[in-house]
Amino acid sequence: MSVDVENVHRLDKRAVRRAFEQAVDRYDEFAVLQREVGSRLLERLDYVRLEPTVVLDVGAGTGVAAATLARRYPKGRVLALDLAPAMLQRARRRRPWFRKMGFVAGDAEHLPLADASCDLVFSNVAVQWCNDLAGALAEFRRVLRPGGLLMFTTFGLDTLHELRQSWSQADGYSHVSSFPDMHDIGDAVLRAGFADPVMDTERFTLTYPDVRSLMRELKAIGAHNATAGRSRGLTGRGRLQGVADAYERFRRDGVLPATYEVVYGHGWAPLSTTPPGEIVVPVSEIGGLR
Repeated sequence: MSVDVENVHRLDKRAVRRAFEQAVDRYDEFAVLQREVGSRLLERLDYVRLEPTVVLDVGAGTGVAAATLARRYPKGRVLALDLAPAMLQRARRRRPWFRKMGFVAGDAEHLPLADASCDLVFSNVAVQWCNDLAGALAEFRRVLRPGGLLMFTTFGLDTLHELRQSWSQADGYSHVSSFPDMHDIGDAVLRAGFADPVMDTERFTLTYPDVRSLMRELKAIGAHNATAGRSRGLTGRGRLQGVADAYERFRRDGVLPATYEVVYGHGWAPLSTTPPGEIVVPVSEIGGLR
């Protein structure tokens, strides 16, 4: 069987949406890492002077961060956006009383919002579900007003490397999404036109008694394999056992580790409309240049 190498890691957005729709009832129970990273990203807002009138939470999920943002900025309106409508229905239940919130079903790569309509774009571990990171960042830049702030997290290159390596020994299909290097993400933020971008990483290691426990948790939070190169048939017992056997070489102190490299990033929408790297000199001053 031939494999389309160029598109093997391209995400099937319909499969992504379906996975999160199916995971809505169990997501909050298993999304421990996502909540912890979201909490740390929210804490970074403590060091930012910002009084937004419109806040956009991209990839809002069940609305944990969106509800916190609504409490943090009581004078503003929070828009919770997610690819999966079922997630937004769950997010509505978290809406704080007397807080302005909206719920929008949409794709981060094609935001259904007007230009310069937001003061803060917040996104916690969501852009890894985009096929075009540069396109998503350009959309974030488009909807931000001058002086607006983007704060986001995503997963970096080493995320789930143990599982990826173990699957590679079992068959030739794509089973784990690929993740970009932090420096490539930072370059994309800069190219999207953000000013003063800052990037850093943090590593988390979750542990499991066996590889099947890890796979069950990934399924429970909607993190199915949704790449175009995935196998469309049932995964046989033999291949699953092959993955389990290959993963055993990572076992330490009686447990199996799963690494997550979390990338934090932020950048500002410039107050000037001048493209990065360009210098504008008024015509009246040209004669005075030497």
